[in-house]
Amino acid sequence: MDNQINLVDTSDSGITNKHRLKNFMERFMQAVFFVCALMSIVAVIIICLFMFYNGIPAMKEIGFFKFLFGGTWLPTATKPSFGIAPMILGSIYVTAGALIIGVPIGLFTAIFMAKFCPKKLYKFLMPPINLLAGIPSIIYGFFGVIVLVPFVRNTFGGNGNSILTASILLGMMILPTVVGMSESALRAVPESYYEGAVALGATHERAVAKVIFPAAKSGIAAAVVLAIGRAIGETMAVILVAGNQPRFAGGILDGVRTLTSNIVMEMGYATGLHYDALIATGVVLFVFILIINILLNVITSKKKS
Repeated sequence: MDNQINLVDTSDSGITNKHRLKNFMERFMQAVFFVCALMSIVAVIIICLFMFYNGIPAMKEIGFFKFLFGGTWLPTATKPSFGIAPMILGSIYVTAGALIIGVPIGLFTAIFMAKFCPKKLYKFLMPPINLLAGIPSIIYGFFGVIVLVPFVRNTFGGNGNSILTASILLGMMILPTVVGMSESALRAVPESYYEGAVALGATHERAVAKVIFPAAKSGIAAAVVLAIGRAIGETMAVILVAGNQPRFAGGILDGVRTLTSNIVMEMGYATGLHYDALIATGVVLFVFILIINILLNVITSKKKS
């Protein structure tokens, strides 16, 4: 009888130990996940502090309005001038052109891949689209210099290094982002939405356009946001094809310099106020992307409500 009691006690203690070990592992993994998330937040905070700590004093010394709205960038002159308005407009022009070219093509491609493409054909089409995301930006830049610059020069005029060329190249570069995220958003829409639309008499095309696409607007908006971030943050490819002229552009065939190009081209030899002004340029770029994300989140939340 005593032996039976001992066996029961042993088995109960074994179950208790397993339960304690399971609880310990769950708490340990929760702590690991929390630390990882905290590290990401700390990294963002450190970057923000570094940028603003070095950039804001430079803006104050130059003059906030002179820095943002000044039209002349001559950091090495006897009387240096640090106006980044041409670079701000250059970034806006190139990014807007890339979105005009890349977003419609990417959305139509995503709709086709998600709702119209046969499965056999999908296996051959999707890998090349995903491969576009893995091509280094310098390779895109070489392609732009060798192919796009002569094409624009011979077709539209100018010297080929222009807003139009940079927009076409960036439009190609944002395609995998727009296609991949938009397709995922379209596939995430419950099938009952489509079935209900068809049951009410809608054709396949109308159900996709009027029901599926609007239901996936949040994911599509996120894809556009990431595309904007990719386009406005691109550097190497833009340096090779945009012309790198720190002046106001008179048309899409004129060359421009973007904010990122300005930082990369001059950071290697910049010192003193010139160095701080380049960091302040990065602050402007950071704030610009932050505002875009906030506005799109506000728009998306209003549409949801």
